[in-house]
Amino acid sequence: MNYEMQYRPPTNLQTAEERQMGLYLHLSQLANVFMFPIGIVIPIILWQTQKQNMPALDAHGKMVVNWLISSAIYMIVSVFLMFFLIGIPLVIALAIIGIVFPIVGAVKANNGELWDYPLAIKFIK
Repeated sequence: MNYEMQYRPPTNLQTAEERQMGLYLHLSQLANVFMFPIGIVIPIILWQTQKQNMPALDAHGKMVVNWLISSAIYMIVSVFLMFFLIGIPLVIALAIIGIVFPIVGAVKANNGELWDYPLAIKFIK
């Protein structure tokens, strides 16, 4: 067995600037409500440009990207299930949690905490 300590970057946002950037990272997903692809592009750009300056923001960026990928998969499956009428409530539920989850994540990030999105599949670790 290998018991070596591995470096893990911090996940708690410490400074006010880090917490503010975490808040923006999570809330930028809400741009999907107004202009669809913008809410996908902005969080990825924020994450990629700021993760070197703020190592704690890297964990938040990974969580947001995992949620974006997971919600896209859930939406594709729900649209397919609309042919069987069960997809209609699923699309409505996805729309609601697509608004609620980023807000909860933003509030937690503003408090300096990392919140795991409950239905997010961990593609990026």
